Amino acid sequence: MSAAMPSEDVVRADTQRWLERAVIGLNLCPFAKGVVAKGQLHVAVSDARDEDAVQARLRDEIRDLLALDAQVRDTTLLVLPLALPDFLDFNDFLDRADAVLDELDAVGELQIASFHPDYQFAGTDPDDVTNCSNRAPYPMLHLLREDSVERAVQAFPDASDIFERNMATLEKLGAEGWAALGVGATKESP
Repeated sequence: MSAAMPSEDVVRADTQRWLERAVIGLNLCPFAKGVVAKGQLHVAVSDARDEDAVQARLRDEIRDLLALDAQVRDTTLLVLPLALPDFLDFNDFLDRADAVLDELDAVGELQIASFHPDYQFAGTDPDDVTNCSNRAPYPMLHLLREDSVERAVQAFPDASDIFERNMATLEKLGAEGWAALGVGATKESP
């Protein structure tokens, strides 16, 4: 029996809470606050359940992002509440996601960052709190414009230190602190 689709309102609220409390609130991505404040982030919620449907939706979102000026839409979060619940399957899917960039001649224009409720960096234990830097309430593919990433990196001193700073922030916060943020998926009553 397949999981029921959470309401789009719930998925959007969970995503917004994660952005506000974790991504922006913990400053895990120092570039996110400006994009969100300017209304340049598009959140696309997909009801796709299998890899082919995710790939088709990703293709559409890439085309839509490239068709708009960055001042209108700088970045897209494709939220997948029903697809790729297993992190290893999600991680394997990223090759297919990159293939869509190649197919649409978007390599060099866009890049894809990945987030998952069970995200795990290579060489870490599943319960290592540093994995939380890439944990989100649902599987997500984040479409980023290369030009915007380059400008943000130039504007942010020591951008290469972001990863290390995030690890230190999360280690200081700890698993209990992360849990207290309440940035997981909302469980809806049947």
